[in-house]
Amino acid sequence: MIRTITAIRAQQRRHDRASVYLDGEYAFGLQLVLAASLHVGDALTPVEIAELKRQDEAERAYEATLRFLSYRPRSRREVEQYLAKRQTPEEQVAEIIGRLERSRLVDDESFAQFWVENRVAFRPRSRWMLSHELRAKGVERAAIEAATADVDEEAGARRVALERSRRYAQLDQETFTRRLLGLLMRRGYRYDVAAPAVQEAWLQLHDEADREG
Repeated sequence: MIRTITAIRAQQRRHDRASVYLDGEYAFGLQLVLAASLHVGDALTPVEIAELKRQDEAERAYEATLRFLSYRPRSRREVEQYLAKRQTPEEQVAEIIGRLERSRLVDDESFAQFWVENRVAFRPRSRWMLSHELRAKGVERAAIEAATADVDEEAGARRVALERSRRYAQLDQETFTRRLLGLLMRRGYRYDVAAPAVQEAWLQLHDEADREG
């Protein structure tokens, strides 16, 4: 049955949505971007009404995903997992991912670079560990290799060891070494990278103590 739009009204509680009335009765809500294409007097078939509702669901999922992306960049797989948790239909997931990739809001190469730079700046770890994290987020090998190519593992290990060494300042050398080595190896550093960093941290810590004494 064909129905006629008799009113389109902005919703009071949701300023991004409009209420659509058909034949004098409230029928459904739409995102404003979709409601803008409708006019009072337009006739809608059941198929057209169903399509508007489908587009509204997709638009709401898209806007929810934009909020999800506002906290930090995400990989394509992370976005897919987020939409799956929202029980978004598969065809809408593909549509949303396509929109995000076209606008470069989802870009695994850029995401991998962001992830590595953030880790290097705040929580250094080995190239192997960074690669493992990115693989878990669905990033492809080529993008991972490009993002991790310039990671300086020796510098990262030294930095972690020096930053953490003060926590262990009262420990004997054997315990100090065991704990710092354990920390560095949990971050993926090989022994031949971690051990010199720990030794340097021990010497620097005690050189400072000697000078202060």
